[in-house]
Amino acid sequence: MININNGKKKLSQEQRQKLFKILKVRFEKNMNRHKGIQWSKVQTKIEANSEKMWSLNEMEKTGGEPDVIGYDKKSGGYIFYDCSAESPNGRRNVCYDQKALESRNEFKPKNTAMDMAIAMGIEMLTEEQYKELQKLGNFDTKTSSWLKTPSEIRKLGGAIFADRRYDHVFMYHNGASSYYSGRGFRGFLVI
Repeated sequence: MININNGKKKLSQEQRQKLFKILKVRFEKNMNRHKGIQWSKVQTKIEANSEKMWSLNEMEKTGGEPDVIGYDKKSGGYIFYDCSAESPNGRRNVCYDQKALESRNEFKPKNTAMDMAIAMGIEMLTEEQYKELQKLGNFDTKTSSWLKTPSEIRKLGGAIFADRRYDHVFMYHNGASSYYSGRGFRGFLVI
């Protein structure tokens, strides 16, 4: 249940406790992703921003398994990526964006990757960020993930996605209106 106070998205105390428990266990289990970062400092940052906490919860609810992958010195924030082994299950079967959805005459998916990311308050991973993620483990060995597509590619009707096969990371292109049961998207959030 979402509590909205003055238009802001907030979690109940019970939801907050559940989220912190999940995030802390994941953080401690995967220390290789965030060497030198202390959980207590991360939790303090999250607690200070209820809207971003809500976004983290949305990442979790849709199967993203968000985890800290670094610290942004410029903003002073902790960087969370979706670290689920496969593309988040609750974000699959979507085309790239609204323009792509509108271009389909039939068999339209229910949503788009860009619209879902905006609604969740997160951003889609870029090619560079996806490559960074793949240095932390083997992700998308059975699925693929839409990536934030450069405007020059999108203007021509395409969009990019990536996966890991044969122990290598591959970047591909597809029509932005395509969608598959094995393709979702991964996001990030800086708190």
